[in-house]
Amino acid sequence: MEGKGETLFTDLSGDCYQKPQEIESMCSNCGKNGITTILLTRIPHYKEVILMSFKCEECGFQNNEIQSGSQIQEKGIKIEVHLTSERDLSRQVVKSDYASVTIPEIDLEIPCKTQKGDITTVEGLLSRTIAGLEQEQPVRKYMEPEAFEKIEQFIEKIKSLLSLETDFKLILDDPSGNSFIENPHMPSADPGRMEKHYPRTKAQNHMLGLYTEEEIESDKPIVDTDELTEEKLAEEVLHFSTNCPGCNAPAQTNMKVTNIPFFKEVVIMATVCDSCGEKTNEVKSGGGIEPKGKKITLNIKDKFDLNRDVLKSETCNLEIPELEFEMGGFALGGRFTTLEGLLTNMMEEIENNSLWGSGDGAAPDVGVRMEQFKEKLQKCTDGEVGFTMILDDPAGNSYLQNIYAPDEDPEMKIEEYERTFEQNEEMGINDMITENYQQEQASS
Repeated sequence: MEGKGETLFTDLSGDCYQKPQEIESMCSNCGKNGITTILLTRIPHYKEVILMSFKCEECGFQNNEIQSGSQIQEKGIKIEVHLTSERDLSRQVVKSDYASVTIPEIDLEIPCKTQKGDITTVEGLLSRTIAGLEQEQPVRKYMEPEAFEKIEQFIEKIKSLLSLETDFKLILDDPSGNSFIENPHMPSADPGRMEKHYPRTKAQNHMLGLYTEEEIESDKPIVDTDELTEEKLAEEVLHFSTNCPGCNAPAQTNMKVTNIPFFKEVVIMATVCDSCGEKTNEVKSGGGIEPKGKKITLNIKDKFDLNRDVLKSETCNLEIPELEFEMGGFALGGRFTTLEGLLTNMMEEIENNSLWGSGDGAAPDVGVRMEQFKEKLQKCTDGEVGFTMILDDPAGNSYLQNIYAPDEDPEMKIEEYERTFEQNEEMGINDMITENYQQEQASS
């Protein structure tokens, strides 16, 4: 079951004809036993659905899912809705696993079986699509700049639909016949909604797991023949359930391993919460701690330098000598962004974290100094003044784009250094046994 970040346990019909049933089931987060509550209810002017909610008392993990309570229908269903007003964006949508969604005006298609069954609205469907496209953008910006620009333009098209700059059509096609789009004019007919039932093709029946007796008795294998090639594995995005860092609601984190040219393999993770809208992204090195620390110094003389990509690991300290400013690595965590984005993140951390002496409770002299500092930092972010950015990473896992690669960058200096005992202690290296560790364990 996929976490939706919201509670689905509502008797949508107002007529609860079956009490919720509780069963013990294993938690996918911690492996302990939790409770799954199942409720059969009816959506007005539609049919029965099964609402399932899981909660683990051990780790607090929660999860919700919706499934059709009816059997696969004799025919598939195709619903076309013409959307012209804000009320249309609030139309309730029940989308099964097998339903595909198409918006011809912007050539948008959400294929079947790419999302779990869900009950949402037209607005929620489009918002989730935007969130899904935005999650991989930090990677595409560096690895596939052309694809990044095209997807940014496409996201803007979807946002224009949410603002109803133009009317558009939404087509929901479900071979199982178990999807639904609300008619807000019930019991009257809906002039903007067209519904069509159609006989399924042989391929659609097989997708639903339906076969004739002749096909079952046949010697021909009825399996998917697609091969899991190395290329497909490299493109795979992993998904796992987590809790939102903002509101603690169940959310989903996407994780992908990728290679940065002239650097190394990294792991990029992105989380979007459907409940509160919180978005986070984090990057970690795909390898271990480097033999030496790394210090990167960049003289920023032009606003164009602020567009350089930067990978800041969670152990990397930041320094701007001109502002007499230093920030520890764990204050921002791991980031994969641009220099401008990194400066913006630094400003947000300073404004939101009371440890920096900002806010209403700050002493008057500290408040004045902080305001002066923020003005200077903002000028650096806007590219109005030149400055020096220093990334000092004892783990050696940070990176700053060399726009002259593979040649040397005249404005950037990279130094490797031996870590101090204290730096190794902070990363737990001093206690690591990397040679003859089996003998050490045996002797102890």
